Amino acid sequence: ARDGGATRARGSRAVSRADAGRYVCRATNKHGSAVRSVVVTVEYEPSIGETGCPAQRLWVEGTPAELACAASGNPPPRVACAKLGDGQDPPPASPNVTRAHAGTYQCRATNTHGSALRNVTVAVEYSPAAVSLRVLPSANVSRGASFSVECRAEGLPTPTYGWALPPANNLRFAADNRSVAVAGAAAANRGLYTCTATNRHGRRAGSVMVRVDESRLALVASLGSLGAVTAVGLAAAGGYYLKSTACKKGEYNVRDAEGSSEAACLHRQRHDRGEIYGIQLTQP
Repeated sequence: ARDGGATRARGSRAVSRADAGRYVCRATNKHGSAVRSVVVTVEYEPSIGETGCPAQRLWVEGTPAELACAASGNPPPRVACAKLGDGQDPPPASPNVTRAHAGTYQCRATNTHGSALRNVTVAVEYSPAAVSLRVLPSANVSRGASFSVECRAEGLPTPTYGWALPPANNLRFAADNRSVAVAGAAAANRGLYTCTATNRHGRRAGSVMVRVDESRLALVASLGSLGAVTAVGLAAAGGYYLKSTACKKGEYNVRDAEGSSEAACLHRQRHDRGEIYGIQLTQP
């Protein structure tokens, strides 16, 4: 009889794991009895269940790398897990979790009666990393032009984004807050744009400098100033021209012209054949 149980009938049948335990054997005749205890062990092949080996695992970067997978079986099975993949390199021999540990692993439990397999998917969470900012179309913006600043970051869970940027009233943020658009750039939009990516494991920030180029405006202003100066100069030159051309040209009696109060200019030059006089007179 099983220890603490009812007497079992004689005969043979298929052994199950429930047959394991302590049995009391009693032999009796008319002269007395003898008792002996027997421990029955049932051996069986391995099995791996969800309780001892969950199919989904979540690891955090930097924590100890350990893939424990329990299996049942008698004798107790040996369990080994290896990463699956088409030509993928095995995870680095590191005591701590890295992002390279993410993937699907196959765990095999083995004893003398057989083996059992179970796949385990490992996801690795990590704090935001590799924050990058990009200004489109360029970080050098002409005054009055439109531009946008985009922020990207790796991280698991997916990071959320926050901004520190020059205060202005022409800013428009994307629905996921990953980018900010500026319409009609002004002096208030120049400066440092900083994006911070955050998840439950940490945060990281990146920055980019945006310059609003007013050289075109300055060029227009300088051209305007130059135009004004040129206009004044032209006006003066024009007056001089008008004044100088107000003299009539023609043939005059030089002697009379020399003493004339109307003479504006008298040029005397020497020539091989004598002296030549050129004269301009003011218009009477």
